[in-house]
Parts: sequence; structure tokens; C-alpha cells
Amino acid sequence: MKTIILIVFVFTLGYSAVADKDAPRTAKAYFAGGCFWGVEYYLEKLNGVKEVHSGFMGGHLKNPSYRDVVEKKSGHLESVEVIYDPSVISYKTLAKAFFEIHDPTQRDGQGPDIGEQYLSAVFINNENERRIIRSLIAELEANGYEIATKVAPSSTFYKAEAYHQDYYAKKGKLPYCHGYIKRFK
Repeated sequence: MKTIILIVFVFTLGYSAVADKDAPRTAKAYFAGGCFWGVEYYLEKLNGVKEVHSGFMGGHLKNPSYRDVVEKKSGHLESVEVIYDPSVISYKTLAKAFFEIHDPTQRDGQGPDIGEQYLSAVFINNENERRIIRSLIAELEANGYEIATKVAPSSTFYKAEAYHQDYYAKKGKLPYCHGYIKRFK
């Protein structure tokens, strides 16, 4: 059953990669879309994604723990760091997938997870990423979505504790807050 679900997800996304032979071997992208477990689960399934780490970004406390974040002591969002091969998958493809695996219109969290640490955000590394995200948001808004996703510069990413990494794979479960919904035409 799990294999069938995975196959459906990969084929349903149907994203085509735009190869860039001059691209660096790896790049990093940062997204926050509610509980990091579900975002990690879906993004690591994409062809060209090497690793996805659950962690925290956007706050003021150095080296925050999960407890610091959920107790709202750090200002961080639960985030993921995506390490990918840009010669296999483009940043735009990653960003589109991000917008389709969580609800970018929810303003108070994600699904049943409510709170500032669960807000939707994209942490950008450069002006090209900003243009891509702004373009995708404009496209979604033209399709009738009221996007709540914040766009902010990337800052220090703090990897969450080991028990948060690959959570659903370790537990043999599927995400309850995230799922794939086609939002782009």
C-alpha cells in the first residue's frame, strides 16, 4: 500500500526537471509549511532531491531546541532544508511542489497545528529565488487563492533533534497535515 501511494504521488506531481549542466552539484532551499515532518516527507520524494532536514529558521535564539520553538521562546518556524541537484530539479519545481503539499492560504498554522511556529514561509537565498516565488504566488492568486505564505531572507538554519529527522519513515506512517493538491495549471 505504501509503495502504491508513493508511486501515485511521484507520477501525480509530474514535474519535469530543467537540467542545467553548468549548475553547481548541489544547492539548498528553505521552506516552512507547518509541521516539518510532512514537508520533509513529500519533498524528499522528488527526483533530484538529495536530502531534506527538519529544523528551524527565522527566529532570534541561537541553537534553539524543539521545546524552545513550540514554547514560542525563539521566534523560529518549523522549516526544512532541502539539498538538491539543480541539474536534475529546478528551484521553481521545488517551490511549486512546496505550494502543492501544504495549504499556503492558512494564516494561523497548518491543518490542526495552530501557532506561529507552523506558519507558511519561503526563506530565499537570492534575488532569483525571490522572483520565482513572487511569480508563483502571483499565479496562485490569479487562480483565486489568497496566499498567506511569507517570503523572507534565509538566515541560519538549525537542524532539529535526531528523532525529528525522517520521522514518518521511522514510524512507518503517512503525514496527517500534508497531502498533494494540484494548484498550478
